[in-house]
Amino acid sequence: MTGDRRDFLKATAAGLASASVAILPAAAQGQDGTRQAGQGRSGHGMETGTGPGAGPGAAPKAFAAPKAFAAPKTFAMPRGLTLLNLRRAGGYGLGVKLPGGVLDVTAAAEALGLAAPLDMDDLLQNGRGAELTALVAAAGAQPRAELLLDEGTIAYAPLVTRPEKIIMMGFNYRHHAEETGTPIPKDPPLFNKYNNALNHHGGTIRLPTKAAREFDYETELVMVFGRECRDVSEADALDYVAGYATGNDFSARDLQTLTSQFMIGKTSDGFAPLGPYLVTSDLVKDPNNLRLETRVNGVQRQDWNTNDMIFNCRQLISFASKIMTLKPGDVFYTGTPQGVIFGEKIPRAERQWLKAGDQIACSLEGLGELRFSLT
Repeated sequence: MTGDRRDFLKATAAGLASASVAILPAAAQGQDGTRQAGQGRSGHGMETGTGPGAGPGAAPKAFAAPKAFAAPKTFAMPRGLTLLNLRRAGGYGLGVKLPGGVLDVTAAAEALGLAAPLDMDDLLQNGRGAELTALVAAAGAQPRAELLLDEGTIAYAPLVTRPEKIIMMGFNYRHHAEETGTPIPKDPPLFNKYNNALNHHGGTIRLPTKAAREFDYETELVMVFGRECRDVSEADALDYVAGYATGNDFSARDLQTLTSQFMIGKTSDGFAPLGPYLVTSDLVKDPNNLRLETRVNGVQRQDWNTNDMIFNCRQLISFASKIMTLKPGDVFYTGTPQGVIFGEKIPRAERQWLKAGDQIACSLEGLGELRFSLT
């Protein structure tokens, strides 16, 4: 690439970035009006231990510290994009789904000499939507072949890897509450998972068979936040959502019902598959009108619509935001409809619970199919 061409692309990108976003809210800024980018909430670039989605096909256990760069002076959510979080050598990366393949954001940024988010968490937590928009525009509608990845060969990472919160909603569909003998909730029964549960498209869940045997699926619409959210009205609630994704609240029902608290049945390693895409919220006309499906070994088990939620997405966000601050990069699973094994009307000992070797496929209309296997 010639110097003139590179300078032109840089100037174009800078203009697009400055024209596409609002000024960073004070709550998201430091004392000097900027935010340290490229680190997310961990405060550093190295993660050790099992990591999200530990086990076969899991994300890397460690990744190199990100390069230093000037933090963006604007805080913006991504718009008009279908995004992927990738596993790269030594860490994570970001991809943008395009008609000709998946734009490798890291490779494109290096080739064009532009700043860009390092991964999905950096994009969301540091508000780097304007930089991403500028990079995609500079790459063009038909990027050079070396900047595109074949989606069939991609190593997916969990859609996010280091959220501050993973919020879960229980019994949010009337028929699901009825099939499990649960009273219709008067207020949203929220619980949580931890980051060890995060898993990715094409991932594997190693079943904790020393502690449980009653394994079950729960396909759910997942909201991913892109702005800090506290005490918001239902009318404004969706303005804080960066995008939507397909998720599965994988569960061990015997542990879930062992005590009055759900947590131990919900947060084993890999029990929160999420992906393959984050579809930005402006591309989803109505999150409460999406078909939801689950297939186990090719057999359909769930087929319903998110328009049947007891508490819709706006209500869930408004309710939760009055209790806690929702941060960019946080995820919110919105509940599952009827059709789970837990709701079958035969004795629990006679039910065909999920087992090693089973293949699970989940989908939300327009958000992609999430697939994972059990071992």
